[in-house]
Amino acid sequence: MSTRAARQPRSHIIYTIAVIGFIYTLHGVIPMYSNSSFLALFADERTVGLIYMAGAAVSVLGFLLAPDIIRRLGNYRTAIGLVLIQIALYYFLVGSSNPLVLSLVFILQSGILSLIGLTLDIFLEVYTDGAAIGTVRGLYTATLNASWVVAPLIGTLLINGTNNYRNTYVAALAMLFPLLYLIYRNFPRFRDPNYVHLSPWQLTKHISQNTNWVKLFFANIILQTFYSWMIIYSPIYLHQTIGLTWEGIGIVLVVMLMPFPLIQYPLGRLADKKYGEKEIMAIGFAIMGVSTIFLSLPRVPSVLIWSILFFVTRIGAAAAEIMMETYFFKTVSPRDSAVLGSFRITRPVSNFLAPGIMILGLLFISTQYMFVVIGLMSLIALWPALTIKDTN
Repeated sequence: MSTRAARQPRSHIIYTIAVIGFIYTLHGVIPMYSNSSFLALFADERTVGLIYMAGAAVSVLGFLLAPDIIRRLGNYRTAIGLVLIQIALYYFLVGSSNPLVLSLVFILQSGILSLIGLTLDIFLEVYTDGAAIGTVRGLYTATLNASWVVAPLIGTLLINGTNNYRNTYVAALAMLFPLLYLIYRNFPRFRDPNYVHLSPWQLTKHISQNTNWVKLFFANIILQTFYSWMIIYSPIYLHQTIGLTWEGIGIVLVVMLMPFPLIQYPLGRLADKKYGEKEIMAIGFAIMGVSTIFLSLPRVPSVLIWSILFFVTRIGAAAAEIMMETYFFKTVSPRDSAVLGSFRITRPVSNFLAPGIMILGLLFISTQYMFVVIGLMSLIALWPALTIKDTN
């Protein structure tokens, strides 16, 4: 009998982890859509892209080192240590005025942010019953994404039409203290699984032998690149090119993100009960790709029009995301922290790719038509989505 099959579902722990995940995501997202504007106060657009790329590189390095750290210290101690480091880094973001210090701290906090999420994934994976992975992942992902709906509105209210972006870092810092308490309070007796130790070469071989994982990783890189590009450049585009106010952008972002908490939980249940993941995943990428291409057409500063257009793109993204999460966690064991870390590496890799795509693309086309490029890139994900083997 497998480790997962032998475990009993623990609903109260699942809900606790969901609450922790909500607070964790809230602390990361409150400043996220204004990060690029904050960096632009002391760096040009190209340098901002390089800072993001450096943060992505640190995150990748962190994911490569994380399995050994977690195996030695345990997931609980690792999570506590990472949150304490993040508190220190946000203290510098709030208080420092040195551009070099701010750049270095921003780069480091990007990596720590990703690694805290990895420890939460391990907590959740250990307590998830094998027959309810889609439902649990749907609940968890929808809860995390609910914070994405709330956070941009909080962020824009804190900025309040000014350039005082540090207020968002103060709020993010405040979120870290309840996060630290909840992890400390709920998991001191957490029993780590017997993590499988793999060298980088063994890990690469292990993943490459599973063609479905390879396809899933490829599709996830495309999805995460879409997210990263949108987070960095769409607020700047809406503000500087279209002419929307930050209050208007906040409304657009809130409406845009509504599909995540609304459809991911029911889609996760459907993946458990009735349908395979690949069909819903493919439909999601198709909607995401086509609707993103349409973002290149309007030029009017209408909050309503932009809210509707961005909303449709996220219907597709939300469907694709939850199907990939469900599929992956149905095929990975809690002991495979290295494989889990590798799957999460797709996020910082995408954070590296998105600015690179923008820097290269702007040599040939305007920002407006970069939406076409990102839309076509999204449609490429139809290939892995349609050819992956269903778990059902």
